Amino acid sequence: MSPRLTSRSSRTSALRTRAAVLAAGFGMSAVLGAGVAVAADTTSVGTSASASASVSGVASAVEAQAAAQAKAAKTAAAAKAKAAAAKKAAAKKAAAKAAAKKKAAAKAAAKRAASWVHPVRKYTLSAKFAQAGGMWQSTHSGQDFAVNSGTDVVAAHGGTVVKAGPNGAGDGPAYGNAIVIRHGNGTYSQYAHLSRIDVRVGQVVRTGQHIARSGNTGNSSGPHLHFEIRRTANYGSAIDPVAFLRAQGLSL
Repeated sequence: MSPRLTSRSSRTSALRTRAAVLAAGFGMSAVLGAGVAVAADTTSVGTSASASASVSGVASAVEAQAAAQAKAAKTAAAAKAKAAAAKKAAAKKAAAKAAAKKKAAAKAAAKRAASWVHPVRKYTLSAKFAQAGGMWQSTHSGQDFAVNSGTDVVAAHGGTVVKAGPNGAGDGPAYGNAIVIRHGNGTYSQYAHLSRIDVRVGQVVRTGQHIARSGNTGNSSGPHLHFEIRRTANYGSAIDPVAFLRAQGLSL
């Protein structure tokens, strides 16, 4: 090959190499530009996703707080309802207890009333216990029940007749015809100014049993029953008969 041809061939090869390098450069620039664009797009997407996640987190927190508040309100309401129910139950229990106590008291009063009765019916209370007056040596020793002569007189409580007869059955003429009954609890009852005596000493009588008829015997200004409650069988041991009978559940 001639030197001229060799030189031309070398110039041609150099030109081709340079063109290839320029082309490669242009290709690399295009690739790099596309990469930058892709990176920019990726950053934008990441920022958007991060903002969305932040909003979602706030919403979840608010929702959780609302749920907690609702649960707390529900718990408080349940506790309040439970306290109200307990208070109502306690009030109901107290009312039932009070009713039971009242019923028991009424039953006890009825029982006491059944064990003691009025010595006469349809009466008017006249001279009272411890009342002063010229009819008595000191003060009145019993309670007078104003009734017509011949009114049925009954034993105020069951017991044994220990005194019966005129002259106050041994207590003095002021009582007229009288009866004294000893009761099981150590208490005695006396019935005076009787027109008739229908029991005898030693006889056992039951509560409410007929024992005599009222009258106007002894130191009496009119027909009535003189009634006493005593601690012994004898005069001078009397207590207030009205207070005693009321304590047994009777009304006078």
